[in-house]
Amino acid sequence: MSPQRSTARRLLSYALVYKYRILGALIILCSAVGAELGGPFIIKTIIDKHLAVRTDEMAPVLVLLALYIGLLIVAGFSNFTQSYLLQSTALRIIKNMRMDLMRHVQRIPLRYFDNTPIGQVVSRIANDTEAIRDLFMSFMATFVVSFVQLTGIFVALFLLDARLALYTLALPPLFALIMYIHLKYSKKYIAVMRARLSDMNAMINESIAVMPIIQAFRREKVTLEEFEKLNEDRYVNQVKQFRVFSLSSRNIVGTIGSLVTASVIWYFGRGSLQNELLEFGVFYAFIDYLGRVFNPIIGIFDQLTNAQRAFVSAEKVFAIMDMEGKEVEEAKEDRRPEGAVKFDDVTFAYNGDDNVLKGISFEARKGETVALVGHTGSGKSSIINLLLGFYEPGAGKITVDGTDITTLSKQELRQHMGIVLQDPYLFAGDIKFNVSLYNDRISLDQVKKALADVGASAFIEQLPHGYDEQVVERGSTLSSGQRQLISFARALAFDPSILILDEATASIDSETEGLIQRALKVVSEGRTTLIIAHRLSTIRDADQILVLHRGEIVERGTHNQLMALEGRYYKMYQLQKGEKASVSA
Repeated sequence: MSPQRSTARRLLSYALVYKYRILGALIILCSAVGAELGGPFIIKTIIDKHLAVRTDEMAPVLVLLALYIGLLIVAGFSNFTQSYLLQSTALRIIKNMRMDLMRHVQRIPLRYFDNTPIGQVVSRIANDTEAIRDLFMSFMATFVVSFVQLTGIFVALFLLDARLALYTLALPPLFALIMYIHLKYSKKYIAVMRARLSDMNAMINESIAVMPIIQAFRREKVTLEEFEKLNEDRYVNQVKQFRVFSLSSRNIVGTIGSLVTASVIWYFGRGSLQNELLEFGVFYAFIDYLGRVFNPIIGIFDQLTNAQRAFVSAEKVFAIMDMEGKEVEEAKEDRRPEGAVKFDDVTFAYNGDDNVLKGISFEARKGETVALVGHTGSGKSSIINLLLGFYEPGAGKITVDGTDITTLSKQELRQHMGIVLQDPYLFAGDIKFNVSLYNDRISLDQVKKALADVGASAFIEQLPHGYDEQVVERGSTLSSGQRQLISFARALAFDPSILILDEATASIDSETEGLIQRALKVVSEGRTTLIIAHRLSTIRDADQILVLHRGEIVERGTHNQLMALEGRYYKMYQLQKGEKASVSA
């Protein structure tokens, strides 16, 4: 099955959910079209009767006029009803599609987000689904109206003059050929336009996120030049697409329509010169209906661009929805795990070829603190990503309390885990929300206790609104140390049995580090804690320190044991203490 046909079938499946509403709207639409098409026949009859009867016998004419006015009222009411039904149905369809896409984004593995700019994902969910809305709202109504109108018009033309109507049958194939050429040449331009829009959204998102870096390194001009290239490329393709549209839509349809109308007038005029019997009413109705042939064609042409844009957008949306993902399941309210973590000969690679972890084996018992140290790229964060279930190991097994984590749902696995990242993220909202994340099981008292345990209550209570103080997205109104403390409190408020600190003290000043060190001694009691640290002074009290190098554990032991060994850990520690030492490659 071709991609276009598959996309069309999937779009139709969304429409079938509301098939009765759409069918009702189309039936009402057909009644409106029928009422409109009946007008010229009534006027023709009025003309014929007016010419045939005496001036004092106007009653039949008045009845027909009343009927004509009634048809206009019915057509107006029907047009309003069908427009409301179709537009409200289109909005519901897009709402469902957008929610389906958003749900599926939650299921997609992190590998996709590692290689995809955030702005492109935002463009799929926001812009592309909005483009699809035009297909259901505008094109569907226009296509159905045009088809019904054309059918009725050609029937009327044959009823008026069969010989001349035969010539007009050449118009549909001619316009179909023009439409084919239009679609063929404009689709590639529309595809480029949608791609550039996604690229622009991605660049805007990245530029705003790193605006301080751009300004600090005076990259404003270069950033503008890069954006201008994308914007210019989209503009050029948009102009080319509009050129195709201008040549193949109203322009050519209007020209053909004028020539055909002139031919009909010439036909009737010749008949008059040859003294053939021609009714003036027939002449009026035929010209009227013939003029109506081109309006539906122009309407279809006007909506072809929207339809193409919708199909291109739908292909991109369905490409995301076709990605394999795991269902988001409700975490079972099982007993709290002990928190014993074990890695058994685990090997892992992000790209399938170059292993970043090679035969990793260690065990963290209940209540123990295990620290992971090593240079950048040694595999520390990869171990945490595997434990959290963000990626699957290529070989080996990871267990929690003896249970293979691959047998657990991701939500069940992470239910009793808490994590604090090196770059703490705060959501737009107040401080208490950023700790509880609207979890019903976490009360305000628990929020305050968590903040007090990490030493954050002192600065929060000095804020103008205290725990109700609003923070902007990413918490840029707070210092990095304050954001980190709130992030610590968030992890502690959920009372995890496994606490993960991913270089959580890397961006904290010495005073704040002292607060966290004291807090960690309290909160790690009875809780398995895994710490990734570059600052070795923060892990001196760890029960076990694992030194990683190029994906392998090269040393393990306590701080004192590793210092006595005078190996890689010893040299790293001495370097941080400011003493001269060299680390072999």
